[in-house]
Amino acid sequence: MTRFIGRKRELETLSSLAKKKSASLVVLKGRRRIGKSRLVQEFGRGSVLYTFTGLPPTQKTTKESQLNEFSNQLCRNLNLPNLRFSDWNDMFWFLADQVKGKNVILFFDEISWMGYKDPDFLGKLKTAWDLRFKENDNLILILCGSVSAWIERNILRSTGFMGRISSVITLDELSLVECNEFWNNNDISAFEKFKVLSVTGGIPRYLEELRPELSAEQNIKTICFNKEGFLFSEFDQIFADVFITRSELYKKIITCLSGESLEPSEICHRLGVDLNNAMSDYFEELTQAGFISRDFTWHINTHTDSKLSHYRLKDNYLRFYLKYILPNKNKINSGSFNDKSLTVLPAWSSIMGLQFENLVLQNKRRLWEKLNLSPDEIVCDGPFFQKKTVKQPGCQIDYLIQTRFGTLYICEIKFLGAAVKNDTILDVKNKITSLKKPKSFSIRPVLIHVNGVDPSVQEQGYFSEIIDFSEFISS
Repeated sequence: MTRFIGRKRELETLSSLAKKKSASLVVLKGRRRIGKSRLVQEFGRGSVLYTFTGLPPTQKTTKESQLNEFSNQLCRNLNLPNLRFSDWNDMFWFLADQVKGKNVILFFDEISWMGYKDPDFLGKLKTAWDLRFKENDNLILILCGSVSAWIERNILRSTGFMGRISSVITLDELSLVECNEFWNNNDISAFEKFKVLSVTGGIPRYLEELRPELSAEQNIKTICFNKEGFLFSEFDQIFADVFITRSELYKKIITCLSGESLEPSEICHRLGVDLNNAMSDYFEELTQAGFISRDFTWHINTHTDSKLSHYRLKDNYLRFYLKYILPNKNKINSGSFNDKSLTVLPAWSSIMGLQFENLVLQNKRRLWEKLNLSPDEIVCDGPFFQKKTVKQPGCQIDYLIQTRFGTLYICEIKFLGAAVKNDTILDVKNKITSLKKPKSFSIRPVLIHVNGVDPSVQEQGYFSEIIDFSEFISS
């Protein structure tokens, strides 16, 4: 098993629950491959941990097949002879009796799969918790799943579980410093590491496939452009396992967002559907799953949210797959892609720029520290767009920070193979001119880069801060 990296805060949360003098019910959610199961394994090291996982649903999956699989796992965990249960009530009560009085962690992984065919599954689990499981003061029951929207809707918002959940843990991508640990070699440039992260993001399971002795290009070709590569078929697996029956529609939404951020109405227009409650639910499910983000613009005068918003594809792997793996799938299968250079792929620089922006936004708190901004000073932040009207030009800013003291940090994010040149200054000046803002506000342009800045940019002294983002991956 690979070395466990990161998740210090989450482990501390779980460890504090273990010190309680009462049973704990924990909800753990996050994107597929984000490391939920691995976190529980690490927490359970040295303790009694019983893991149960649901079967991935198929057209042939039934309530009985899920029950039988749980029964098999129960018997193996507890070293019992083969048993069969016809109802989840009987199963849960039997399990509770088996661990009664013991210091134990029960881990129900992919819980939405377990109850896929039984509408009363969660009700029965809630009853078993109230009447049996919570009587054991030394027990921790962890409910986990990749279908975060299902967990949110059926557990976190359910009156049945209200007041019963001790902690909700949502796993996000690893920080840049944590990602850096997968290399174990500080002689590799930050620029090369960022190229890999622009494909994998901070997803631990993807980074485990990294071979530090290979270059960024070699690693990307091995895991993405090889038919045996881990990320070659990952896309279809994600949507089959997480979204099951509606996977094709979700794929279409993701595809719409692979090139640019779009308003909800623009996505629906491209799909040829109406913007209704059902579509809003689909957007929310993709957001809960950690694949997209909804970025609201705001009124700078009042620092209140506008009704305008863009959905952004925040998952680096999904965009890379749609832009480069999927269009070349036949060539990859036939082996004819083996000698192709990645840098000649269409729009390589612009796509890498979008991927790098995701990494910056994912690690924005490090940026705040660099700008000497505390969270309570910031009233609004995020990718910002201003719609073109008769009275105002359009404007789009990579990342805008507004403070309560009337300062706007206009952040320009650049990921280039060569040093950032003077035309960047002109681009930022045009954005600031177009931006509708109070005259009393101070404007501080910030340049964020990872591969160098032309000396002439430094000499002009236009930017309040020029931040080399590569510092954040090693400190």
